[in-house]
Amino acid sequence: MVISIDEARYIKDYIIVFHFSDGVKREIDFSEFLKSAGNPMSKKYLDKDLFQNFKIEYGDIIWNNYEMCFPIWDLHEGVL
Repeated sequence: MVISIDEARYIKDYIIVFHFSDGVKREIDFSEFLKSAGNPMSKKYLDKDLFQNFKIEYGDIIWNNYEMCFPIWDLHEGVL
């Protein structure tokens, strides 16, 4: 089965709730990932305005034309 993100909703801080095509709902906090990121392209998303500016494209969550994205399966399993 191919899993995709049907919906992603910003909650607060660095938390997004995902609804996946198989019915799984997962709340993920990206704060630790962003705070420990060594790449400045990822670290800049500690700016909450930038972080909130994501979109779902082809069942995947992306920021700024794939500047930052995550494997769908990792998000589905709640692992960053």
